[in-house]
Amino acid sequence: MIPPRRILLGITGATGMIYVTALLDLLATQDIEVHAVISDSGRKVLRLEENLSPDELPGISRWFAADDFTALPASGSALYEAMLILPCTVGTLGALAAGCSGNLIHRAADVTLKERRPLLLAVRETPLNRTHLRNMLALHDAGAIICPPMPAFYLHPASLREMARHFAGRLCGLMGIRIDDLPRWQGC
Repeated sequence: MIPPRRILLGITGATGMIYVTALLDLLATQDIEVHAVISDSGRKVLRLEENLSPDELPGISRWFAADDFTALPASGSALYEAMLILPCTVGTLGALAAGCSGNLIHRAADVTLKERRPLLLAVRETPLNRTHLRNMLALHDAGAIICPPMPAFYLHPASLREMARHFAGRLCGLMGIRIDDLPRWQGC
């Protein structure tokens, strides 16, 4: 039997938890095992924006404590296909750009980069200052994909949830996960 594909989701305390729930809804239709780490601030924002606790998020097969540096994601031998930090605070962005591992999300992202696996950062901040831009460039140069949650309006989303679903589908595509029932640009 072939084991399911496995990704790691880091959830930090930026706004944008609607994208997390949309992503997990899409991944529930796939043979993808999702492991996750959430920061303390991420827990607070998840409660504030979606009125959920981490345990109420669907489709997470395994949670790791953010302060557990002995957890599976702290090692390259964990063999995750990709890691996504959604939403990604600029504090996390800065820690990663500086190579600092203050928590398991930072360490797992560092491992993902050193192992040359896809690392997606859905950086959620506006406006961006020079430091943010430098940090983004540093991480891009290190191999990360910087993908801020930018909604697409050409598909005329009927709701915020539909807009979030489309962006979550874009993230899936960047991780090599094909979601067939997403509308796509067909040209003019």
